[in-house]
Amino acid sequence: MRIQPFSAWRPTAEAAAKVASVPYDVVDRAVVKPVATVYRDVLPSPVRTGVTNFFANLQDAWSFANNSLQLKGEAAGNSLVRFGVNTFLGLGGVLDIASEMQIERHTEDFGQTLGYWGVGAGPYVILPLLGPSTLRDTLASPVDAYGNFVAGIDHDATRNALNAVNLLNQRSRLLEASKILDQVALDPYTFTRDAFLQRRQNAVYDGYPPDDDEPVEPTQENQVK
Repeated sequence: MRIQPFSAWRPTAEAAAKVASVPYDVVDRAVVKPVATVYRDVLPSPVRTGVTNFFANLQDAWSFANNSLQLKGEAAGNSLVRFGVNTFLGLGGVLDIASEMQIERHTEDFGQTLGYWGVGAGPYVILPLLGPSTLRDTLASPVDAYGNFVAGIDHDATRNALNAVNLLNQRSRLLEASKILDQVALDPYTFTRDAFLQRRQNAVYDGYPPDDDEPVEPTQENQVK
């Protein structure tokens, strides 16, 4: 049996993503967004900044691994130094001392690593609670979860609480963006999809994606180290 290319399945994948976006939007508007709004309004800005810094510091450790897998020596070194500085001098990452020292952040995840080595993004998908993704990033998510220090915490209540705080903190940072989206976008689904896919492509190519008519794999020669 001849396997159809992905282009033949694109309309089906697109339809599935649109269907999945409906319950995601319902849950977001009914539960996640209101709770994130309370989180933003109740916690002082310095506390929320500390939460953001804490989880970004954990991401720096995972970025070191992925930058290494992508053979980005300077970026890997910066990620490792950032993690060490902020962990030991920044109260476990609550303070971003590394940025004050002008040590650049190079955030990378396993989905970007797969993209770097030529794995295509695949169809756009909507994940329950987590929202927009691609097939490549969805398949990479178990590896990203394994690389997250929070996943290694044995105490279930602590691990779940940290994951919930991280989710609420991320959603609270998008409240203004979602407000603007509701006001100006004629088709919020299409706007969100296109913006997400463009952002992920830029991330894979370190801000220098190829032209649409000249697809180029994101190797060392066309990426900024």
